[in-house]
Amino acid sequence: MDTQLGELWPLLWQAVGETLYIVGVTIVLGGALGLALGMALYVTRRGGLYENRPVFFVLNLLVNFFRPIPFVIFIAAVQPAARVVVGTGIGTPAIIFALTLAAMFGISRIVEQNLVTVDPGVIEAARATGASRLRIIGTILIPEALGPLILGYAFAFVAIVDFSAQAGLIGAGGLGTFAQQYGYRQFDTVVTWTAVIIIVILVQLVQFLGNYASRRALRR
Repeated sequence: MDTQLGELWPLLWQAVGETLYIVGVTIVLGGALGLALGMALYVTRRGGLYENRPVFFVLNLLVNFFRPIPFVIFIAAVQPAARVVVGTGIGTPAIIFALTLAAMFGISRIVEQNLVTVDPGVIEAARATGASRLRIIGTILIPEALGPLILGYAFAFVAIVDFSAQAGLIGAGGLGTFAQQYGYRQFDTVVTWTAVIIIVILVQLVQFLGNYASRRALRR
């Protein structure tokens, strides 16, 4: 089978670096924003530490509105906002902006669902001893949910890698763009599957590290 892979190694490793950069920045920014939004959903819900039904209603509506939107449509929908925030609607900054927003809404629900599994009795016991609400969040709530949260973030990482493959739609790079441009469009199966295998290895490595870290957290 004819393949141009030998000539494309420099471009392939450049694409790997672009994917790692896009996904890395997204998981940091989207992960932090998603944690804050998910925490806000949890503490403002009925019976929460900062119960506030109007705030919870608005936040919950916001997440429910944006989270189901297919990412290929989401990219186009947030392009005007990307131009305002990062100065461009195309390229790597634009795809990171779109990915960060998508990750924030997805991760927020993961965070909320994992925090809900924390035994309410543990929180009530801490409140009975006079612990402040912020202290309960930092020393009880997050540590108790840490194991499942790590697995949730590992899952989010896999989803972000999947979404990043659509970066070529707005002129950004990465392995997805490389596979489409030099593999699929050139009918070069070897190039396509090389990119696929690298993505699979990357995902499996992160999943392994996530499982390991989660087990360590649960044994504490």
